[in-house]
Amino acid sequence: QVQLVESGGGLVQAGGSLRLSCAASRRAFSSYNMGWFRQAPGKVREFVAAISWSGGRTNYADSVKGRFTLSRDNAKNTVYLQMNSLKPEDTAVYYCARSTLISLTSSGDEYDYWGQGTQVTVSS
Repeated sequence: QVQLVESGGGLVQAGGSLRLSCAASRRAFSSYNMGWFRQAPGKVREFVAAISWSGGRTNYADSVKGRFTLSRDNAKNTVYLQMNSLKPEDTAVYYCARSTLISLTSSGDEYDYWGQGTQVTVSS
């Protein structure tokens, strides 16, 4: 069983930064592409970013491109989402997930394991 545990969420003012972490329970983590999604109250879940198993490729939603950076440390079984220039519309619960595909994908249906989520609140 794979467990993903997110951390690093919190309350921050607009323009501020947060770094989210996603720690995986198994060493097989390093063989999988990983992704981040978010869900705001009353809204559907949306793709944020994805990273290849090696960390060499990334893909971002247009809404976060240039502000968010996704990275990973396979030795620590951890993925990091650095979020800068945060906006109130970034407020959501953020989830990390493990992809089942070789290519990077923004479709939540192609992810098999999900964390419990971490709340990010950006005040104006």
